[in-house]
Amino acid sequence: MALKRGLSSSGVNKNRSGGGGSRLPIILVIFFCFLSPLIFFVGRRLIITSSSADQNNNNNNAVGSGKQQLDWRERLALQHVKPLFSKEVIDVIASSTADLGPLSLDSLKKNKLSASWKVIGGETPVDNKAASETNQTATVVKQEASKGKVDNISEDNARSGDTPAKLARRQLREKRREKRVAELLRQDDEATARLENAAIERSKLVDGAVLGKYSIWRKEMDNENSDSTVRLMRDQMIMARVYLSIAKMKNKRDLLQELQTRLKESQRALGESSADSDLHPSAPGKLKAMGQVLSKAREQLYDCKLVTGKLRAMLQTADEQVRSLKKQSTFLSQLAAKTVPNGIHCLSMRLTIDYYLLPLEKRKFPRSENLENPNLYHYALFSDNVLAASVVVNSTIMNAKDSTKHVFHLVTDKLNFGAMNMWFLLNPPGKATIHVENVDEFKWLNSSYCPVLRQLESAAMKEYYFKANHPTSLSSGSSNLKYRNPKYLSMLNHLRFYLPQVYPKLDKILFLDDDIVVQKDLTKLWSVDLNGKVNGAVETCGESFHRFDKYLNFSNPHIARHFDPNACGWAYGMNIFDLKVWKKKDITGIYHKWQNMNEDRVLWKLGTLPPGLITFYNLTHPLQKSWHVLGLGYNPSIDRSEIENAAVVHYNGNMKPWLELAMTKYRPYWTKYIKYDHPYLRNCNLSE
Repeated sequence: MALKRGLSSSGVNKNRSGGGGSRLPIILVIFFCFLSPLIFFVGRRLIITSSSADQNNNNNNAVGSGKQQLDWRERLALQHVKPLFSKEVIDVIASSTADLGPLSLDSLKKNKLSASWKVIGGETPVDNKAASETNQTATVVKQEASKGKVDNISEDNARSGDTPAKLARRQLREKRREKRVAELLRQDDEATARLENAAIERSKLVDGAVLGKYSIWRKEMDNENSDSTVRLMRDQMIMARVYLSIAKMKNKRDLLQELQTRLKESQRALGESSADSDLHPSAPGKLKAMGQVLSKAREQLYDCKLVTGKLRAMLQTADEQVRSLKKQSTFLSQLAAKTVPNGIHCLSMRLTIDYYLLPLEKRKFPRSENLENPNLYHYALFSDNVLAASVVVNSTIMNAKDSTKHVFHLVTDKLNFGAMNMWFLLNPPGKATIHVENVDEFKWLNSSYCPVLRQLESAAMKEYYFKANHPTSLSSGSSNLKYRNPKYLSMLNHLRFYLPQVYPKLDKILFLDDDIVVQKDLTKLWSVDLNGKVNGAVETCGESFHRFDKYLNFSNPHIARHFDPNACGWAYGMNIFDLKVWKKKDITGIYHKWQNMNEDRVLWKLGTLPPGLITFYNLTHPLQKSWHVLGLGYNPSIDRSEIENAAVVHYNGNMKPWLELAMTKYRPYWTKYIKYDHPYLRNCNLSE
């Protein structure tokens, strides 16, 4: 290996020709002593800038291994570096450094020269032995380089001249980097573990029983368009019907027969399939055959105007069928919601028979002295459903703190009077008081006093309800089918407007519908300050719904003049009534006034909520929403915590809990208060 020293000078002028020959050596020696550090420093910088030229010279020198090393003056000449000193100065420098011997790597190691001397590249060794030694040295260096990261860094720093402080900082940076990488890996592992645990928990919540045919492992889920073949076959059948009608017009009998044949085959192959995996194995062949026939029909029969007209006619027919089916569905859902299931009807009949077989002395309820005690908690329940009434009473008593202070006033019709009595005689509600009455025995409730009874007896109302060919029947598609409902003919539904007449000696009473379930003690409702209002109820209005304009006809001047269309509605089902204030305000008289004005149903449709909103307008005190949660009969998205924290849950809507169309997620709140092992329930096949 050869070593180079670069020499340079700044501001050194050539030796002028004057000045005396005898003093020249002394002056040059003194000059050299002062400027030698500067010479070595500038020489180092020159050798760095000329490194590329040195490398080329080294490569050329390596060709002849027997050549002698060039001294530093010959190298300077080869590099075309212009000398900065005269020949005399160079001779003095050479003589002063002659004792160093030849400039080689060994001499530098022995003399421990400063870091300003730098190894530029490998010179050609004098003999092959030196070359082999160089190769062995390189091999040893490579082996030592693989010993570890810290040793490598230290060796590199030593070769590059880094100070111990820089080396320590670099090592600290490496340690921090390694620590950061380890921390990121740990966080990544923790995040992965959290995601896996969350996925496992979500999978536990999936009810595999309801997946059915929508399981991802079924064939129809293999691709995004799992019904593409089904839809294509339906489209082919539509076009086949179009060409059938055109073929009849143009008397193409052969094509007509072929289209009819293929159409029947496609219908049989399609069947009730809704996905490609449900199709019959012959479906692809039928699809291909139909395509060939349609191609043939297109060549012979295609007429843009005719095809467009036929498709438009088919679209109108399909639209009429959809509207008709929607009306039928609405009617049937209303009918299903108001009919009595066979099991409940059976229960009522068996109980009625057994009741009238009882002797008269066993038909009486105990504790009848509590019926008119105003210091107790009184409930009003009007129902013709024995099972529903039992749930209301049982849930109230089971959640009451002291059942002895609760009194239930049940009113039903004459058909269910025996059944209702018999059920509670067999299944008394603890130590609570219960009393059952027949609405048909209220002699004061007649058509001369009650506008609703008088209207129900009118010819117009009978025609509206009972005439088969009425223009608003199902066939003509009335939009108010839900109001043409048998429950609006029953006085049990309108008896809520006559509470002071039914219970004249009571001060407060809590009205309950038969489609509710009580989940908490309700006695605190009797201590609620109604602020002089008559009715305490939970409001149901949101931002733009369940307000007065939804229930009342504000195009009528009487309604528009007396009521605010944006007034908030409230709910029947759980209402605390102050009967003292009721009598002072003559609430029943207000109800009669508006009911008489609505004889032709121009103010509101049938029902009890619209007249209730009118009668108790500005006389209703809003209760906290947790007292009464509604919507379990129609809204599938009610929050579970809201239901469980409610004092009363209400199955208002068509999906009553005792019907098969009830929402299964809400039904357990109702069924938990029924003992299905009861003999009467088992005999009537009533089960969960």
